[in-house]
Amino acid sequence: MIQGLPSLFISHGSPTLGQDDAPVRDFLRHLGQALPRPKAILVISAHFNAPIPVLTGAPHPETIHDFQGFPEELYAQQYPAPGSPVLAETMRQAIVRSGFEARVHPTRGLDHGAWVPLQLIYPAADIPVVQLSISMNQTPEWHYRLGKALASYRDEGVLIIGSGALTHNLRALFTARLELNSDAPDWVSTFADWVDEKTLTGDDTAVLNALEMGPHGLTNHPTPDHILPLFVALGASADGPRRLLHKSTTYGILRMDAFAFGAHVQAA
Repeated sequence: MIQGLPSLFISHGSPTLGQDDAPVRDFLRHLGQALPRPKAILVISAHFNAPIPVLTGAPHPETIHDFQGFPEELYAQQYPAPGSPVLAETMRQAIVRSGFEARVHPTRGLDHGAWVPLQLIYPAADIPVVQLSISMNQTPEWHYRLGKALASYRDEGVLIIGSGALTHNLRALFTARLELNSDAPDWVSTFADWVDEKTLTGDDTAVLNALEMGPHGLTNHPTPDHILPLFVALGASADGPRRLLHKSTTYGILRMDAFAFGAHVQAA
């Protein structure tokens, strides 16, 4: 049994993450080396939304190119990691025991919220990957409880990764037309720094209510999809240390911060 795997929250940013010459790319390239090797990976992606928790059960999940208008070579990229139908089913049962409805989708593949960062973290694509949906019609507290339902899997060798973005206002991003390494506007950095501080000091009530309580919360997240994975990862942490693993900005608008919860992680 692997002891001490954390739950993580990472910001995956643009589908061009692997090609962008940005600090977050280098951070993710070294992150896998800072962790014990997991037996399997569970990714909660901002790009997989369903009314109830849904787990992917495909034995060989396809690489989903769920984006438009990017360089042609990006659509040829594949991440051929195996799936784990057995793990998906046992997780479904654990979620149901915690009072949720849940199901396994037998064919769904890995969207870019999963495979784009995993290409950098575990480029060999040799660790089984299961995805879990968010539910945009549910509350932050609901997602936190969903994470708690799966916390014990960390001690069974499963690396739980919430994949979203600490800030994510695409309309502002496209309107501003900022460069890759542009400085963040005050309304981005003020909110992101506030979330960082509340997260690290253990003020989970504030974190779960960040969109209403945090400065410029709804400006940074006009829709909640990219912050909901943070709440699942936080719920899966149980007790233990918290660490801000990475802090940077891409395209001015996207804060790419990453956290580890529940176990010590060396800086990547």
